[in-house]
Amino acid sequence: MTAFATAAALSLPISLCRSSKLSCKKGVRGGFRVFAVLGEEGGLLDKKNTWGPLFDVEDPRSKMPKFKGKFLDAYQALEVARYDIQYCDWRARQDLLTIMILHEKVVEVLNPLAREYKSIGTMKKELAELQDELSQAHRQVHISEARVSTALDKLAYMEELVNDRLFQDRSPAESDQASPSPSSSTQSLDAVKNKSSRKNLKVSGPVQPYQPHLKNFWYPVAFSTDLKDGTMIPIDCFEEPWVLFRGKDGKPGCVQNTCAHRACPLHLGSVNEGRIQCPYHGWEYSTDGKCEKMPSTLLLNVKIKSLPCFEQEGMIWVWPGSDPPAATLPSLQPPPGFQVHAEIVMELPVEHGLLLDNLLDLAHAPFTHTSTFAKGWSVPSLVKFLTPASGLQGYWDPYPIDMEFRPPCMVLSTIGISKPGKLEGQSTSECATHLHQLHVCLPSSRQKTRLLYRMSLDFAPVLKHVPFMHYLWKHFAEQVLNEDLRLVLGQQERMINGANVWNWPVSYDKLGVRYRLWRDAVENGAKQLPFDKST
Repeated sequence: MTAFATAAALSLPISLCRSSKLSCKKGVRGGFRVFAVLGEEGGLLDKKNTWGPLFDVEDPRSKMPKFKGKFLDAYQALEVARYDIQYCDWRARQDLLTIMILHEKVVEVLNPLAREYKSIGTMKKELAELQDELSQAHRQVHISEARVSTALDKLAYMEELVNDRLFQDRSPAESDQASPSPSSSTQSLDAVKNKSSRKNLKVSGPVQPYQPHLKNFWYPVAFSTDLKDGTMIPIDCFEEPWVLFRGKDGKPGCVQNTCAHRACPLHLGSVNEGRIQCPYHGWEYSTDGKCEKMPSTLLLNVKIKSLPCFEQEGMIWVWPGSDPPAATLPSLQPPPGFQVHAEIVMELPVEHGLLLDNLLDLAHAPFTHTSTFAKGWSVPSLVKFLTPASGLQGYWDPYPIDMEFRPPCMVLSTIGISKPGKLEGQSTSECATHLHQLHVCLPSSRQKTRLLYRMSLDFAPVLKHVPFMHYLWKHFAEQVLNEDLRLVLGQQERMINGANVWNWPVSYDKLGVRYRLWRDAVENGAKQLPFDKST
């Protein structure tokens, strides 16, 4: 074996180089020169421990021939290789000894934990017992919450029954019967609920003519931004045609949309100097309905009907009733910090009460609005509307949505959102951003509603300045509405044919039921209305 082969096989720290001359000098064999480079200085520090005797091997470097820096022949190279092997063996023993010593140190560090093992086990046992007690306490709290909720529901419903008995006319047979005493049993309460629901919420058959009492309220009929100078807005209100326009002073007026001369629709004409002009013969009427101009004939004392009309907070209001108008108008402004982003008007072929029933119900969202705002919503095991015993407002559980019915035909809601189309949190106060909605359901006729929709946000004000954003909001609103409309139209058709659309009210129908009780009381001429905040 040559010196080159031996060094390569052992991977020794020996440098081999071929002579620059073909002939070899004396004392050099095989044509190779070997240059010894071995000589790592220093060694492992002495370690006094129990493993020392097993690794007590002499360091071979002290006996190594002094060949460092010299060229060696083959025999000298083999001698260096032998010492290199001894050195590698000694080095490996020292490394293994170091590992064993470090292992002992780890054991020494861990020994205190081992000595405390018993106390840690005791602590784990105590912690497990505490966790079990905490779990039992949580279960007890949930049971108590359920009991309180049930008690509140019973109390609220009993108050509804009392209000209903105050405002509903009784038949002679019923007046002779003794009033049933309240029962604490669930079975008795359910029986009373079912009986009361069938009696008090009978909504079936063709829509009856509107009672005069329902007209004695201020009704929003248009947004101020839609009624510009020189323009007209025709509307139907309680099955009568009206037209809105601005007078000489810029204030809005509402007159009958029928010319006194030949019954021509006035909205087909124009507005001249604050007067609406009939397109047939040019008769002109002011905002109070008085005819002030009759071209081609003598001016006669002619006047058409007009309604009290007022403008407030960006909306046009009218009073269609025969009683004197109320001195104040309801405020429909969004809460502080919100900016209006969209105002949309739509004419819908449904009775306004059915549309209000739909808007006051959120439990249908994960079933009906699966392509729009409720896409991906899970179906809760229980949906409740929590509200004061006397009130037409409250909040939904488990949805972060506050809602209110505001007489005579408005629904206001505030929705807590984290991302567009997403719900987060269990109350609106837990959400950082919100959407506020106003729905006005004006009763145009017995099968037609004029819907005014206003949407406000308390975030992303820059969206107000994005071109054509209004069309995007309108498109989305129409998508949501169409999901509801197909169902409500089906309800209306079946209601006209005799089906009761309020046959079996359940817990999440509370706000809709209260609206129906309020409306029944109004139409029956009750002097004291249920759920009235002022009483």
